[in-house]
Amino acid sequence: MVQATIRKAAETDLQPILDIYNDAIQHTTAVFHYDLQTMEMRKAWFAQKQEDNLPVFVAEENDMVIGFSTFGPFRNWQGYKYSVEHSIYVKQGQRGKGIGKLLMEPLIDAARQMHLHTIIAGIDADNIASIQFHKQFGFEEVGYIKQVGWKFGRWLDLVFMQLML
Repeated sequence: MVQATIRKAAETDLQPILDIYNDAIQHTTAVFHYDLQTMEMRKAWFAQKQEDNLPVFVAEENDMVIGFSTFGPFRNWQGYKYSVEHSIYVKQGQRGKGIGKLLMEPLIDAARQMHLHTIIAGIDADNIASIQFHKQFGFEEVGYIKQVGWKFGRWLDLVFMQLML
């Protein structure tokens, strides 16, 4: 069992957050980006999260950041202001140990405290582990879009899951 501590992220966490995110870009379909992020991009991302009062949590074990979670606007139109889309990323080698669960719980709590209405997840349809993970928290599949993304030389389907708060 992982003995990770969950806490709010600080600017000093941006290098491991960047490393975890860039690994996901390079090696997974958890994010449909191709280009690696820079520290300047991560700093701007974090500053925007702080300005918008949006949470960023990190999982830390033995003084090392091993995962992070956050949410942001689902869509940027006013009528969607009570809906957010979340992200959870766990460091390679640490996945499957329960860290994602530890990072999901404070996100759901924060969304409720902010009086949000729903959390949405966009998941590569082949990522059965992530789909099952979300079901554990009460997320339900609400949409399936075929061949909406292209990465690693193949078309990717996208599953939308939703948790009503």
